[in-house]
Amino acid sequence: MTNPTITPPPELVQQWAGESLATQNLCNRAAQWGADQELEACIDVLSGQWEWDMLSQCTGWKEFRDKSEKILRAARRPKPPSLKEQACKLLECYGTSGVKLTADQCNTIRRALEALPDD
Repeated sequence: MTNPTITPPPELVQQWAGESLATQNLCNRAAQWGADQELEACIDVLSGQWEWDMLSQCTGWKEFRDKSEKILRAARRPKPPSLKEQACKLLECYGTSGVKLTADQCNTIRRALEALPDD
């Protein structure tokens, strides 16, 4: 799936800057590029990543629209992992490899983090 960011890559910004575009033209070009990237990413979601089974069970247009909006928003505007999720992932990746923590200490930290509410 396409990356959710729609910021033009540095090389494209440099190319546009080198073309001595007027400010309005540069803004228009950047906005169009971002819109094109977002359209392609949505097409990627629609063409294979969508949860068609869930949508096929919809009983009406409103339900279909609400569920499809939820799917697209989740795919195109994912929430960043919570601090708790980040900490757990760090412990999972690095907790016992080279860090001076015992397995029991890592488990204690993990249990404490998991007991915290998500932010």
